[in-house]
Amino acid sequence: MRRALRAGRPLACLALLFLRVEAASAQLTSATDGPVVYGHHHVNATSVQAHTTFFVDGLGGAPITVGGRSIIRFPNVLVFVRQQAPSGGSVGTTADHLGLSVPDLRPVIGRLRAGGYRMITRESVPADWTVRDDITMSPAGGRPIAFVLGPDDLKVELVEIADQTAPVALQHVHFFAPNRDEMRAWYVKVFGARAGASAPGARFLTASLPGVSLNFSAASMPVVGTKGRVVDHVGFEIDDFPAFLRKVEAMGLTPEQVRQVPDLGIAIAFITDPWGTSIELTEGLDAIR
Repeated sequence: MRRALRAGRPLACLALLFLRVEAASAQLTSATDGPVVYGHHHVNATSVQAHTTFFVDGLGGAPITVGGRSIIRFPNVLVFVRQQAPSGGSVGTTADHLGLSVPDLRPVIGRLRAGGYRMITRESVPADWTVRDDITMSPAGGRPIAFVLGPDDLKVELVEIADQTAPVALQHVHFFAPNRDEMRAWYVKVFGARAGASAPGARFLTASLPGVSLNFSAASMPVVGTKGRVVDHVGFEIDDFPAFLRKVEAMGLTPEQVRQVPDLGIAIAFITDPWGTSIELTEGLDAIR
């Protein structure tokens, strides 16, 4: 691992206060690949059990119950589920949907249908795309995809990657903003994400961090920030937390809720992007073995 536990060093997200070390073993498998990686999604839930069933039975995550907290593990991302009725779904916010990849879409779609979840592939793609059995693909080429609506109108995209060995993994987070170029440039500048090549007429722009693609679309309608919605905030795992806070402060950003837990020597902070996306910064998720 690229980090070692050191006394007095801020290490982890407060959401992991009571997490048994062995429980989160090898979750952020890309964490050794860069100074910033994606860390977690934080979901507000009318029913924690409903979201746990969706993420576990429907999507194949692994559940953990830690000090009364519900956490679902996927390769390269943890999903924290908080009992708090959201003010709305993910669509219409800057974090329109979350993306997972699977080797084969059909059995996953079958499980989701059997669980009573609504497939929304047809309404999620342009009218000229062909949709068969809730699966579609860009006419310009690409991977098969499907969309599902989970509890509290949480939108999730599923991407088929046939040679993927894991049954399910983090694939992308899809942001919407009035100006997608400006939004991508901001994430490249702040987090060091690598901008992908932009083909003329591309539906969205990309930037990559180890283990995840950050996708950016131009919003056709006004969008709102994430705070209080079903995807309340997104989380990035940072190498050298204090230095990163100094970096964002020098950029004119004001970290909020910066706090430590003395007994465990951990710290977290929040920043907000210019479009209203709430972002939690953490350090130490990869140090938990």
